[in-house]
Amino acid sequence: MELRDGSSAGGAEDEAPACGTALEAFGESAESRALLGRLRAVHGDLAAREVVEQRFRVIMDKYQEQPHLLDPHLEWMMNLLLDMVQDKTSPTALVHLAFKFLYIITKVRGYKVFLRLFPHEVADVERVLDMVTSQNPKDHETWETRYMLLLWLSVTCLIPFDFSRLDGNLLTQPGQTRMPIMDRILQIAESYLVVSDKAQDAAAVLVSKFITRPDVKQRKMASFLDWSLCTLARSSFLTIEGVIAMDGTLQALAQIFKHGKREDCLPYATTVLECLDSCRLPESNQTLLRKLGVKLVQRLGLTFLKPKVAAWRYQRGCRSLAANLQCVTQGQSEQKPLVVTSDSEEDCDVPEGVERVIEQLLVGLKDTDTIVRWSAAKGIGRMAGRLPKELADDVVGSVLDCFSFQETDKAWHGGCLALAELGRRGLLLPSRLADVVPVILKALTYDEKRGASSVGANVRDAACYVCWAFARAYEPQELKPFVTAISSALVIAAVFDRNVNCRRAASAAFQENVGRQDTAVSALAALCSEYYMMEPGQADPAIQEELIQQYLAELQSPEEMTRCGFSSALGALPGFLLKGRLQQVLAGLRAVTQTSPKDVSFAEARRDGLKAIARICQTVGVKAEGAPDEAVCRENVAQIYAVLLGCMDDYTMDSRGDVGAWVREAAMTSLMDLTLLLGRSQPELIEAHICEQVMCCLAQQASEKIDRFRAHAAHMFLTILHYNGSPIPHVPHRGELETLLSRSDVASVNWNVPAQAFPRITQLLGLPTYRYHILLGLVVSVGGLTESTVRHSTQSLFEYMKGIQSDPQALESFGVTLLQVFEDNLLNDRVSVPLLKTLDQLLANGCFDIFTTEENHPFCVKLLALCKEEIKKSKDVQKLRSSIAVFCGMVQFPGDVRTKVLLQLLLLLCHPFPLIRKTTASQMYEMVLTYSEVVGADLLDEVMAVLSDTVWDVELPVVREQRNRLCDLLGVPRPQLVIKPGTR
Repeated sequence: MELRDGSSAGGAEDEAPACGTALEAFGESAESRALLGRLRAVHGDLAAREVVEQRFRVIMDKYQEQPHLLDPHLEWMMNLLLDMVQDKTSPTALVHLAFKFLYIITKVRGYKVFLRLFPHEVADVERVLDMVTSQNPKDHETWETRYMLLLWLSVTCLIPFDFSRLDGNLLTQPGQTRMPIMDRILQIAESYLVVSDKAQDAAAVLVSKFITRPDVKQRKMASFLDWSLCTLARSSFLTIEGVIAMDGTLQALAQIFKHGKREDCLPYATTVLECLDSCRLPESNQTLLRKLGVKLVQRLGLTFLKPKVAAWRYQRGCRSLAANLQCVTQGQSEQKPLVVTSDSEEDCDVPEGVERVIEQLLVGLKDTDTIVRWSAAKGIGRMAGRLPKELADDVVGSVLDCFSFQETDKAWHGGCLALAELGRRGLLLPSRLADVVPVILKALTYDEKRGASSVGANVRDAACYVCWAFARAYEPQELKPFVTAISSALVIAAVFDRNVNCRRAASAAFQENVGRQDTAVSALAALCSEYYMMEPGQADPAIQEELIQQYLAELQSPEEMTRCGFSSALGALPGFLLKGRLQQVLAGLRAVTQTSPKDVSFAEARRDGLKAIARICQTVGVKAEGAPDEAVCRENVAQIYAVLLGCMDDYTMDSRGDVGAWVREAAMTSLMDLTLLLGRSQPELIEAHICEQVMCCLAQQASEKIDRFRAHAAHMFLTILHYNGSPIPHVPHRGELETLLSRSDVASVNWNVPAQAFPRITQLLGLPTYRYHILLGLVVSVGGLTESTVRHSTQSLFEYMKGIQSDPQALESFGVTLLQVFEDNLLNDRVSVPLLKTLDQLLANGCFDIFTTEENHPFCVKLLALCKEEIKKSKDVQKLRSSIAVFCGMVQFPGDVRTKVLLQLLLLLCHPFPLIRKTTASQMYEMVLTYSEVVGADLLDEVMAVLSDTVWDVELPVVREQRNRLCDLLGVPRPQLVIKPGTR
C-alpha cells in the first residue's frame, strides 16, 4: 500500500503497474571488485573515471529494492576503498574518489548497516578527526568525502574510554595550547550542522553518538543544547540560511532525544518544547522542517513519559512459546483474556507537556504533506502506548474527530494512518471497533470533487491499510461483527476503484482478511450472488464458464500465493455457481493438493486446497443418489475421501521445518467435517473401510511428536467418536474406545501436554485395528528430540509393554506389527531412525525377554535382516550409531542370530568412519559386561582389553588386525576383504 498525496482524474489510469524480478544474490561481485581495483589507474583520467563510476552506480542501483543481498560483500568493498584512503601515498583525487564510491554503496544499503564496518579503534579517533579538519566545507565537489568522514567519526565516538585520556599533554609549545579532542569534535559537529549539503545529516548522527556519551553529556550536553536553541531562536524559515540552520539543528535534537537516556534528557525537555513552540514551524512552507518539528515533538513527549508497555493493550495470541503450547487445547488458539488495569494500578501522573505534545501531533495529522502526517501518526501510536487507558482512549476520540466532512482529505488520510498505527500496536481496544469501523468504511469510498478532477485516492489507500492492519491485529471473534462489511467494501474497491493503487491496496487487504479472518471469504459469495445470478439459484452460463475456467487456470500458477488465493476463492463460491461444475472444480483442487517435484514446497497451497474442498462439500450438500456434478453423492464421495486421506502422509520438510504439518492439519479438519456432514444426512455413504482409514490416520497423528498437531488430531478423533447426533457408523472398536476414552474422562485432558496425552493414546495399542498406526506415530515420538515428548511417550510405551509381558500372544502380535512398521518404512529416515532408537530402548529394558527362550526366534531373525538392509551403504552417522545400539541389544537372543549380530558389530569396527568404529567398540564393551553369555569367563578379560586398549580411529589396516583378533576370541568367522573390480 502506498501512502501518498495526489489526486486522480476521473477514470484515468495514470500509474502503470510496477513489475520487477526478484534477485537471489549479488551477481556482479567479480565485476565490482574489478571496478574498485581500477580506481588507482583511472582517478586522474576524467573520462575513464566517469565510465567506471557510472557502471558502478548502475550495478548498485539494481539492488535498491533488495539491498540486503549486498551484506556479505560490504566488508571487502569497504576494505578495498579504505585501503586507498589510509594509504599515505594516495593522491587527494583518489581519496575523494574512494569516498564517493563508499557513498554510492551507503546510499543503497543505508548508513546504519554500513556504520559498524568502519574501523573504530582508539587510534582511529585522531586520524579521522584530522582528516575531517583538513576538509573544505565549501568545496561542493567533495561533499561525499565529508559525509563519509563524519559518519566514520561518529563510530569512533563509541570507544569505551574517556576522551580526556586521548588528549595527553595539551601544551604543544610554550605559550600555545592544543584544543581538547572533545572540543574539536563538538566544534566540527556544530559547523557541519549549518551546511547545505548531505554532510549535515551525518553531523546530526555524529552529535547523537557524541553528546550522549557518559563523559561528554556531563560537560557538553547543556552547552550544546543552549547553542541549538539559540540557533533555532535566531533563524527564520523565511530565509534560505535560516531553513538550512533549522534543518540541521532539528535533526540533531531529534537524534539526541531518541538515543539519549531519559534521565539525561528530561531536565531539558520542557525548555526545548517551549523553544520549538516559539519557532511556529506549522506555519512554515518547508515540508522538511514541519516533519522534523513533528519528529522532535514526539521524542520530547516520549521523554516526558516513562518507558513502559501499556498493560491494558490488546494482544492477539500468545507471545510466549511455553504459554502458546499450553493455550491450544482443541487445535485452535485461545485468546488470552484482556487484562485491564485500573487507574490505581498505573502511574496517572502525566506531565504537563504531554498534552501540548499530543495536541501538536493531532495538528500534524492534518498537515498538507504525507510525510508529516505519517510521522505524526507514528508519534500518536508511540505516545498512546505509554499513557493510561483513559487518556489513550481520549486520544482515539480526538483522532476520530479527523473524520468529519468539514475536514479536508488530508485530515481523513492522517486519521487513517493514526488508526492503523494504534490498531497495529494493540492500543485500539475491541470496544472501540464499533466507532472506528463505520468511519473506515466511509474512508474506503471517500471521493471529493475539485473542479474537473477529484481527490481522495490517498484516503482510500490509507483506509485499505487500516483494514490490512486490523486483520493482523485482532482475533477473528473480535472482528466477526464487522468482517462482512469490511470484506464487501474491500472487494468493491478492489474491483471498481478507478485508481490502480487503491485497487492493489484493497486486494492486499482483502487477501489478508481472507487469510486471518475466517468469515472474510463470505464476502466473495455475497458478491457473486449479487452480480452473477440470473434467477434464484441459476447462474449466467457464460459468466459461470468464464469464472470457473479462470479460477481453475490460476490453480496451476507458478506463484504459491496465487494458488492459495484462488483455492480459497473456489471454496467460497456459492452453490449456484458450482452447479454442474462440481467435478471439474474438485479435479482442479485435487491437482493443487498433490505433490510434484516442481511445487513440493507449496505446502500452503495444498493446505488451502484441502480447506476449499471441505468448504465446497458443505456448500453443495449431500444427496446419496444425486449427480456427481451437483452434490456429494455415492459416485464421488470415495474420490473426495481419497484426496483428503492422501494428504495425511504429507511430511514435506523445507527451511521452515515440517511444513507438511499444515497440510496434515487441514486434511484432519476436512476429514472430520466431511464425515460429520455425511453422518448428519446420509450416513450410509460412509463405508466401513473408509471410516477405518479416517480413524486410524487420526489416531496416528494423535500419537506423533508435535504437540499442537497431536492435540488437533485428538480433538478430531474424539469429535467423531463422541458425535452428539446419530453415532458415526463403522467406527472400529467403538465400544472399547468409549471405555478407554470416555467423554467425561477426556473432557479435562490437555492433549498438548505429553504427560497427559501419551498414557491415554498408548492404550489403543491393545486394539488390533489401531495398533499399526499408533505404533507408527509413537516410534517417531519415542525416538524424537524433545525431552518431555521422548520421556513421556517412552514411559507410556513401557507401561503398555509391562502389561503384556505375561501374554505371549499379545507380545507376539506387537512384535509382528512393529516389524511391519519397520519394513514399510525402510530407508524412510523420518521413521526408520527414531524406530531404531525405539528398538534400542525396548531391547535395553527387557521388553522382548520372552523371545530369548527360543533360538532364532522369527522376530529376531527378521529384525536383523531389516537392520542390515536399513544401514546398507548408509553414510548417516546418526542412523549408524542407532543401529549399533540395536545390534548390541540383539546379542541377548540365542542361536545363529547372535553370531550374525556379532558379525555385523565386528564389521562396523572397521567402518570407514572413525567415529563409528569408536562408538562400536565402546558399546561392545558395555555389551559384553551386560550379557555374560556372549563371552566365556576365560576370554572376557582379553576381549575387554582389546576393545578398550585399541585406538580405533587409526589407519584401517591396524584396526583390522585387532578386529580379526576379536573374531577369533568370539568364535565369529573373520570377514573377508572384497576387492572391487578394476582395482588390481
